Amino acid sequence: MNIRGSSTGARLLALSLAAVLLAAAPASAQDRYPSQRLNWTIAFGPGGGNDIMSRTIIDIMEKYKLYPQQIVAENKAGGSGAVGWGFVFNQKGNPYHISSTSGSFITTPLQANTPWQPHSFTPVALLASDDLIVAVNGKSNIKTFKEFIERAKAKSPAIGGMGAVNVDFIVPSLLAEKAGFKFEYVSFNKQGELTTAVLSNALDAMMVNPGEVLGLLQSGDLRALAYSGKKTPKVLGNIPTFAEAGFDLGISMPRGLVLPPGVPKEA
Repeated sequence: MNIRGSSTGARLLALSLAAVLLAAAPASAQDRYPSQRLNWTIAFGPGGGNDIMSRTIIDIMEKYKLYPQQIVAENKAGGSGAVGWGFVFNQKGNPYHISSTSGSFITTPLQANTPWQPHSFTPVALLASDDLIVAVNGKSNIKTFKEFIERAKAKSPAIGGMGAVNVDFIVPSLLAEKAGFKFEYVSFNKQGELTTAVLSNALDAMMVNPGEVLGLLQSGDLRALAYSGKKTPKVLGNIPTFAEAGFDLGISMPRGLVLPPGVPKEA
């Protein structure tokens, strides 16, 4: 699911979120909840999947007045999400803090000594499951996914992605294992910096949610080579899925919303 591609779906998600937030308030305080602004922490920099999803939902909630108080979004990037989610973790019991999640929400605690685990938080909802594309500079002489694999076998490419140990890293790692090549992974905390690295040829390719770079794909500045999901969206044209190219990885990136630990779950 790509939240950017469905305004109706996004509106339904925003409606559901508003209902959940009201239900998450302590029973004794529900008659006056919400009485404070909602602090929305985005654990990565501007322009990435977390940022786009969060701000899309916020825009809809504000447009339809689904949350009567102010909603303040703040990007707290760093440590593959550890900084932002660590901040939310420290707001224990406070229903006025919320954060969007991604694959790093699961993988970061596996490779870093974070004081929190995914189960430490109060879950709100799983909103989307995103898949990725392999994208190269639009001026690259690599035109197809087959050519990319052949070049990668001949010379290890530098592939960028969001987060140190995220789905952006796991997908090319599985692909490299199946296809028989090695690569250098370069992690970023801001989508804009990752995209700039590809456009300036500092990277050979990147793993990215197509919704995050759709404009650059349509303008020809970037070229999509393959899609990791089960069926290639029409907007991406005729590019193959990984499975169609012979590399069925069976992995996608979950995106959801969480509240701090200790927020009461009763309505």
